[in-house]
Amino acid sequence: MKRSAQTLSLVVYTLVSGVMIAGYLPGAAAQSARVKPGSEDDFRAAYATALEVAEGKRVAEAACARCHGVNGISTMKGVPHLAGQRPVYLHLELRAYQSGARGDKAMDGAVRFLSDDALIKVAAYYASLEPAQPGVTSAAKGSATPDPVAAGRAAVAGCAGCHGEGGISKTPGMPSLVGLDPKYLVAVMKAYKSGQRKHDMMKSLLGALSDEDLNNIALYYALQKPARAQTPVSGNPAAGKAAAAACAACHGDLGVSGSPTTPSLAGQDAQYFAAALRAYNDGSRKDEVMKGPAAALDERVIRDLAAFYATQQPRPPKVRKPLTTAEWASRCDRCHGVNGNSTDPRLPALAAQRVDYLEKVLHAYRTGARKSPAMAAMSEILTEADVEYLAAHYASQNARAVVYVTLPSK
Repeated sequence: MKRSAQTLSLVVYTLVSGVMIAGYLPGAAAQSARVKPGSEDDFRAAYATALEVAEGKRVAEAACARCHGVNGISTMKGVPHLAGQRPVYLHLELRAYQSGARGDKAMDGAVRFLSDDALIKVAAYYASLEPAQPGVTSAAKGSATPDPVAAGRAAVAGCAGCHGEGGISKTPGMPSLVGLDPKYLVAVMKAYKSGQRKHDMMKSLLGALSDEDLNNIALYYALQKPARAQTPVSGNPAAGKAAAAACAACHGDLGVSGSPTTPSLAGQDAQYFAAALRAYNDGSRKDEVMKGPAAALDERVIRDLAAFYATQQPRPPKVRKPLTTAEWASRCDRCHGVNGNSTDPRLPALAAQRVDYLEKVLHAYRTGARKSPAMAAMSEILTEADVEYLAAHYASQNARAVVYVTLPSK
């Protein structure tokens, strides 16, 4: 391989066994990749000499070992393992702490008076160590996210008799559940469960379900292909359309709501719709927003409104199907390496890292406390469960150290 005096090429060797090869890390070559360096100073930690690594150990003993351990294996909650971490990444992070960009007083103080030469050497030292392995800090949960849609499907097995397969009613007087935003449907189920909405059978059926069960049920119905209720319609849809003009501000044009807390009415069973309006009218169903409009409706207008909305085509709510842990991890692996074993010295390895530290960092990116446009875009749509399971996934992976060998010129 040819190189100029100004251009450094590195070959990355992934460690899979205990055989020594050239460089300052143990391991046998399993795969290689060419890495384009940044400035020469940035990459000094990747090709440090044995003497520099030894000097880095002395810095670590004085400044880092109390929290991260001399061996780079942390025993403190929320404090990361450093052993086997990628050297350029460590150096760049240490500089960020030194500049105050990370906003961590403990770390800022620990590195404040260290020279950049010392930072390079301590980064090289920790990168030279055998990484932690799963079990040093075990994950609190399994590493695979349960499928909430499958769980929701299982939970609604007994609902089809009344509400129809996929939430499309075939029974007059029974509401369709398809096409409703999960936030609205969860709120309704909780109202039945608490007795706020009066219905003894619904209260009994929902009483044993957890909030997670309710969320899974609502998500399942929201992701089903919407269709109109397969029930008879009476009343005049054309007259109902004129009357529905007053409803559009909340329930949307043609009954498709734009608010997650306001129900869509398109395709709803006509008898159920009419019964709900009568309940708002007589006060047996409490809702201050609906009380006034419903009180002004006579029986003919109620039937016409029911007919109009029942004949409209429902649309799916704007809800994304949650990604599984495997799908999330495949996105993260693009930068952090297969199973979190980064082969880029500038990007951190995640494999076998402390699960509590991974959770803390993901939360920091989600909230913007830690700045990174790439990580913010990746993490902003993560749920709490996604964070927990993704952290557990990487904490359970086998960590592999890497060797960065400077290729001789030819």
